[in-house]
Amino acid sequence: MTNLKVYQYSKCGTCRKAVKWLEAKGHETELIPIFDTPPSQDELTKLIQQSGLEVKKFFNTSGEVYKEQQLKDKLPGMSEEEQISLLASNGRLIKRPIVTDGERVTVGFKEETFEQEWNNA
Repeated sequence: MTNLKVYQYSKCGTCRKAVKWLEAKGHETELIPIFDTPPSQDELTKLIQQSGLEVKKFFNTSGEVYKEQQLKDKLPGMSEEEQISLLASNGRLIKRPIVTDGERVTVGFKEETFEQEWNNA
């Protein structure tokens, strides 16, 4: 099975469920604490490109920092580069977990998405 990099927060229930699911399927996981070591701007740019998702899908829209900074209103007026820079500056803004094998990327945990991407990886 593949070795997957998992950007996660150990106290997050969703992250724990995702890691448990991946390990139950036989994957080796390299757990990276997203608050202490958020992905750099370059890493995020690469992850976003590989995921095929829009930058806004990488924001933790239910998080306190997102709400405090009123990003719902501010993001539409920001360039993609500014948004990625903002994400890289604060791991609490990033939706988690982010799982990657270096080619494919998933954001958040939905079992059906994991089944598609990671079941036969």
